Amino acid sequence: MSLLVVGLSHRSAPVSVLERASLSEDARTKLLLDTVATEPATEGAVLATCNRIELYADVDKFHAGVAELSTLLARHSGVGLEELTPYLYVHYEDRAVHHLFSVACGLDSMVVGEGQILGQIKDSLARAQELHTAGRLLNDLFQQALRVGKRAHSETGIDRAGQSLVTFGLEQLSQGADVQDWANGKRALVIGAGSMSSLAAATLARAGVAEIVIANRTRERAERLVRILTEGDDTNVLARAVPMDAVPAELTRADVAVSCTGATGLVLSAGTIAAAVEGRTGAPAAMSETEDQGAGSGRTAARTDVRETPLPPTTVGAEEGCPLDLATVEPGFSLLGESAVAGIDAATLEQHGTWVDGGTSLLERRREPGTDTAADAELITALAATAATVGRIPERRRPEPVAAPPRPEPVLFVLDLAMPRDVDAAVHRLAGARLVDIESLAEASADAPMASDVDQVRRIVSDEVAAFGAAQRAAHITPTVVALRTMAADVVTSEIARLEGRLPGLDDKHRAEITQTVRRVVDKLLHSPTVRVKQLAAEPGGAGYADALRTLFDLDPETVASVSQAGNGNDKTDDFAKNGKNRGPA
Repeated sequence: MSLLVVGLSHRSAPVSVLERASLSEDARTKLLLDTVATEPATEGAVLATCNRIELYADVDKFHAGVAELSTLLARHSGVGLEELTPYLYVHYEDRAVHHLFSVACGLDSMVVGEGQILGQIKDSLARAQELHTAGRLLNDLFQQALRVGKRAHSETGIDRAGQSLVTFGLEQLSQGADVQDWANGKRALVIGAGSMSSLAAATLARAGVAEIVIANRTRERAERLVRILTEGDDTNVLARAVPMDAVPAELTRADVAVSCTGATGLVLSAGTIAAAVEGRTGAPAAMSETEDQGAGSGRTAARTDVRETPLPPTTVGAEEGCPLDLATVEPGFSLLGESAVAGIDAATLEQHGTWVDGGTSLLERRREPGTDTAADAELITALAATAATVGRIPERRRPEPVAAPPRPEPVLFVLDLAMPRDVDAAVHRLAGARLVDIESLAEASADAPMASDVDQVRRIVSDEVAAFGAAQRAAHITPTVVALRTMAADVVTSEIARLEGRLPGLDDKHRAEITQTVRRVVDKLLHSPTVRVKQLAAEPGGAGYADALRTLFDLDPETVASVSQAGNGNDKTDDFAKNGKNRGPA
């Protein structure tokens, strides 16, 4: 297994970078196809949500894989590689499995414990399967991730620790008040009819809003969501569908607006929201001088939970000519930022990039312009003269803070769950409106309490990672075992044919008995070694047993490869006899 993950998320990058790097549906498809078209990667899958963009691949070379996947992410996101690099993280082998399992359990989500990520992982797998970019490794990985996520939610109380982004966003809009009390009787406008918008509409309906208006570019999808809301047994809400051009008028009636579309540009401008506020209050909506505290101050979440370790020589250092001097560590590691792409300092980055790219530097680093030493000398001389005259160096005093006038109570609450954003960030400064967007949620979630069940989920993830690794290592040796049994079956067939040539008068009964006896002897001789080698191969570092088996029995590598490509994991010799002959004794 050579699983590689290159990506960025709310933990490694500010929302502004995530927003610019977000991928459209078409861009995800092209990224997947380009990934498997490159030399280092044989499989590929993209996991893209509102707060993460990750590219998974099965690669045969680590360095070339990181370089290629990083370049592809930059190319298809439209963000330059040099700008994107500081926010990238890399997970390899076991650490890559651990990362995806943690993501599936909601441990890496903006709102810890939320369950929407399972649907997004399922969609990512379906897309890779549809485009035929997911092979045995990624199919096994993503399907197991879904099972691990479901196990975490069923066996622990992680659901108590987390909630959906919709629920968390409504809590931020209500500013600590009970959401049901706050939402009761309000009129809501939901823009979009996708999965997130549908969840928002259902959550608002259960919270007790009086009316929900669904606006969508495709009228049929909006009307279908209306039917779901009105025909459900758990809600009693009025709902209707409107076209997108009716949104400005509906905003003047709505108390709450939730937007989550796939648009690449703004859906609601600051002017549109200001006009809606003015239509409700009769007074112009002015821009305040300071942003609403807690509603997007530009502070980004800290980059955490990425272990920076040296690269292991067991898989990486074996690449001939690599300029990096790699220390020995356990298989599986993670890197963050510039070290994720380079694995070393900036000087070696140039050398390594040239080596990977065959003579072309991976990154053209900009040198900081030199400082003006003459200007520094003049400043020091001036300060010295001032100190000699007045006896001290003058202080640079900060201006006295100016008390900002209190903001009026909002009459329109806006929740933007889209990435890239649907609502102009300038609405944060608009009096009479309160905006909560992905950046606001990232800031608020940094201080959210963690449930005690999180530790239990982490133990589940660790156990499942170990089990998955053992299963993959055992599966890795299966083609070799099958090839060995195939060779043994060929030897038995050859010897029985030779016996018939020497004893042409042998009757059918005796021939069958002799054949059965020889096969039983061979099966018994091979049984214990093949069972034991599978057990040993499942342990860490057990990949070498397959090589030893091929060497000891002089198995043809082409036969082993053909068995592996057949995708069949059983040991039935007859099923694989057609795959070729080995160089065993005849």
